[in-house]
Amino acid sequence: MKNNFALGILLSILLTSLFGCQNQSAVQTPVSGYAEIVVDESLGPIVQDQYDVFSNDYQSATIKLFFQPENKLLSTFLSNKVNVAIMSRLLLPNEAKVFESKKIKIRVNRFAIDAIALIVNKESSDSTIEVADLIESLKGNGNTRNLVFDNANSSTVRYLKELANVKQLPAKGIYALNSNAEVIKYVYNNKGAIGVIGVNWVKAPSEELEQFVNGIRILKVKNLKGKPGDDGFYAPSQNNLALGLYPLERSLYIINCQGTAGLGTGFASFLAGERGQRIVLKSGLMPDSLPTREILIK
Repeated sequence: MKNNFALGILLSILLTSLFGCQNQSAVQTPVSGYAEIVVDESLGPIVQDQYDVFSNDYQSATIKLFFQPENKLLSTFLSNKVNVAIMSRLLLPNEAKVFESKKIKIRVNRFAIDAIALIVNKESSDSTIEVADLIESLKGNGNTRNLVFDNANSSTVRYLKELANVKQLPAKGIYALNSNAEVIKYVYNNKGAIGVIGVNWVKAPSEELEQFVNGIRILKVKNLKGKPGDDGFYAPSQNNLALGLYPLERSLYIINCQGTAGLGTGFASFLAGERGQRIVLKSGLMPDSLPTREILIK
């Protein structure tokens, strides 16, 4: 009898746990429930900051973030394993058709302007670089610089390949590691390297990376002739991003293909809203819309 009673309690706990998990994924509102979001790994710090504040404000909401390089992110997203993505570009027409063929409405919110930063060791003699020289290096021409990327399949690689109009990067002088954090550490330890990372990794570094970030410098960049920023060398500051003077800028988007007004919609609204935009502003990136500032006049 005691064994049957104990078995009954155990079964009850298991059923409660099972239905609890099912309800967690099934019952979803813009501020509660469970959702999964796949995130471009190069955008990790700013997205993590946003999630930390959002989850603290809405404790009934649970979002699991998957940080992946862009190519893997797209594979996950387009296979419908995860239906919300945070990326540094919009979906291409053939990618959008994957969702449109299923009658799923694609909701897109731009929430920030980011920059691709070129970093060097503080003891390096380099402080500036021209886009024209960068393109020559990406084509394998001239004095090839040692460029170090976060991942061979990352959005930073795709961005610079498009910039140089090349399908493949040269084997000589181009290196790919596994993350933005590894690039920062590599440049910290190698004076001759130029690291290519998302600028949010150095604008608000984690405690683990802070000592390495203190040992590197961000290069100022001069644009191609005839384009904004061709009259001098510009750093990826908020002011230069706002004025369109820093050449290597990119927009950040949250792309929601849930098909319903669920937790993805709520997080997107948070990113684009005043609270989320203030977090972007504090991070050193450029908000999509500048938050209002109240001034008390006595």
